[in-house]
Amino acid sequence: MTTASASPLASRQMLGIALALLGAAFFATKGIFIKLALGVGIDTLTTLTWRMIVSVPVFVTLGVLGYRRKRAEAGSDATPVLTRTTLLQAMGVGLLGYYVASYLDFSALTYITAQLDRLILLTYPFFVLLFGALFFRRQVTPLMLAALVVSYCGIALIFATDFAIEGDNVVLGSLLVFGSAVVYAAYQILAKPLIDRLGAQLFTSIAMSAAGPAVIIHFLASHPLSDLAIDGYGLVLMLAVGLISTVLPAYCISGAIGMIGPERTAIIGNVSPVVTVSLAISVLGENFTLWHAAGTALVLFGVWLFGRKRKPKPADVAAGEVEP
Repeated sequence: MTTASASPLASRQMLGIALALLGAAFFATKGIFIKLALGVGIDTLTTLTWRMIVSVPVFVTLGVLGYRRKRAEAGSDATPVLTRTTLLQAMGVGLLGYYVASYLDFSALTYITAQLDRLILLTYPFFVLLFGALFFRRQVTPLMLAALVVSYCGIALIFATDFAIEGDNVVLGSLLVFGSAVVYAAYQILAKPLIDRLGAQLFTSIAMSAAGPAVIIHFLASHPLSDLAIDGYGLVLMLAVGLISTVLPAYCISGAIGMIGPERTAIIGNVSPVVTVSLAISVLGENFTLWHAAGTALVLFGVWLFGRKRKPKPADVAAGEVEP
């Protein structure tokens, strides 16, 4: 390969890596913005509602454009890109991933640190493994089990440290985010065949479109509409959750997958909790002791160990382009 031909390839690889890093960093800000919103009196359901108000129109617009492009490419005689059954399935899976899992995760941040929330959520692939073994007879290797034990030892270490400071709130918050991880793992498994059929962009648009109204209905059932009237610093935080923590990382990750592949993108994505921990310490002033450092290291090592023998397929990574 000549230098001239190698240069564009190298530039593409560097851009892909940069996009993967940006996507991971943007995703890592979610817990920080939610915590800041809580600090100015905006509860988590209001924040989740604003997330949908800001992000859903973007996903819907791009999904419609993508759908029209697919139809044009397929031609009038081709099998329909989207059937009623597939639409309903995608909407149902979207409710699971972007309403139920998101609500549990956002609610957890009322009770626990952004650090602990992020690290527990990071372990959702273990639940994907568990569901795969229980329902699809997928193989579980000793290395996978070792990775699970290492990661949960790290979480237990941080949990014990925070429990000594915060008490029962840590139990409730941890249970909520564990619930979110379990639901998100189920979403990942159910989303894969739909993504294979529709493509990640169209699937995500449908999934978010279904979750958005469900979140808004939940909000209206428990809050007066006037609670959405936020301005100043609070509005900046709401826009940040919708754009910086949701829309931008989704398309950064999508671009990175196209340029460097799903495996490298997934590996680079492991920097996300490190960014969250750094921001939680510097912006939120959360405690970070030697026990927190040791627990974080164990979780990250366990996730890395788990990923060594598990090569994700494109659709596996695509299903996680928008986190709960």
